[in-house]
Amino acid sequence: MRPEDVRRVAMFSVHTSPLEQPGTGDAGGMNVYVAEVAKQLASRDHEVEIFTRATSAALPPSAELVPGVTVHHVPAGPFEGLAKNDLPGQLCAFSAEVMRAGAARPEGWFDLVHSHYWLSGLSGWLAADRWQVPLVHSMHTMALVKNASLAEGDTPEPYGRELGEAQVVAAADRLIANTSDEATALVELYGAGPHQVDVVPPGVDLDVFGPGADPTAAQQRDRAALGLPAAARVLLFVGRIQPLKAPDLLVRAAREILDRHPDWQQPGQLVLAVVGGPSGTGLEHPESLAQLTTGLGLADQVRFVPPAARGELARWYRAADLVAVPSYNESFGLVAVEALASGTPVVAAAVGGLPTAVGSAGVLVPSHAVADWADALERLLLDPLRREVLSRRAVRHAAGFSWAATTDRLLEVYAAASRRHHPAGNVHNRAPNAVTWPPSHDISARASGYSTSGGGPAWPRLAE
Repeated sequence: MRPEDVRRVAMFSVHTSPLEQPGTGDAGGMNVYVAEVAKQLASRDHEVEIFTRATSAALPPSAELVPGVTVHHVPAGPFEGLAKNDLPGQLCAFSAEVMRAGAARPEGWFDLVHSHYWLSGLSGWLAADRWQVPLVHSMHTMALVKNASLAEGDTPEPYGRELGEAQVVAAADRLIANTSDEATALVELYGAGPHQVDVVPPGVDLDVFGPGADPTAAQQRDRAALGLPAAARVLLFVGRIQPLKAPDLLVRAAREILDRHPDWQQPGQLVLAVVGGPSGTGLEHPESLAQLTTGLGLADQVRFVPPAARGELARWYRAADLVAVPSYNESFGLVAVEALASGTPVVAAAVGGLPTAVGSAGVLVPSHAVADWADALERLLLDPLRREVLSRRAVRHAAGFSWAATTDRLLEVYAAASRRHHPAGNVHNRAPNAVTWPPSHDISARASGYSTSGGGPAWPRLAE
């Protein structure tokens, strides 16, 4: 089967809609991924229908994202008041509504199911089985990986999620990993077959995120538009405010930097902008970061900004001297690549997919110690020539990531999944792989045999 033969794709994004604003609640990089890939598929004359749980009675049953992409708001449980951890109990209702929608279409309407996150994988598994089509699944994050690197005081992912993820891995025809490290985790922690895993890095919208023809002039123009002092040292955090993302680490590092440079405490000398809203376990104490800021005497230096639309976000990236990504785990790190595309160097934790996302265009910090982060940020703030070198590298590095390239590779994976699912014209579903549980928890192991389209070593592709 060829990529163009996969005409209609059903995408599942149960817990968060691609129409939601990233940066708060459960909306983040996955929302951007689903929306951008769907739009790219539609531009290639594929039809995409996205199934997501309705979170408001005011939402229409269906909405058009762009021509060729329809978002279905599926009723499942109360519209509001459910946390993400409550949603497993609504998967039966969600799946029943999706089955009803599928039954209203001609037999064989969908060619493939692509599910995102484990909740979607469980529902997508049922739909793919009913429609006799292949299941392609993207984890985005994994419980076993997150639980191995929890922030202090953060809540572990539940055992039910770990088991559910293993079941989805066993059921999927193909698994999409953002990086080769994520592919390794799927094999070593969840028992995926190396032939089952394809490495497809996410992309970035290079039309929106760019440094401008004159980066210096663009930075000054954007600072003026955002109300930032022209000569300030500007640090930027973009993302959901929760322990996993570690914005508190930046606040503490800023305090240490100011202790080392008392003259920087004057107004307009140092600004730490935090663009995003509470999410996950951060919802339990939504004011804790602001309280920490006040307690450390940084009320004049730290600026809290609500989640921003992409055009406004691009301004923030260009206005900053450095973008910091101190997360305890990231499957890829879309914020890092968006910042690099905007010409702004990145200081990131050396975890998950961030080494792939950052490459040599930024600085990786090997720990979450406040002193180490203060050191890394301080060195770059004091070295404008080094920042200029990294800025040039950043734009070149980010140019290797685009949603068009991501989608081209995904279409190859879709075709491979269809060939595996329908060998020699056999339209009967294959039996899922057996689930071995508990799996290995040794995340330091490495396995070979993955296929990749960039963003890591070129693993050999096994026979399909």
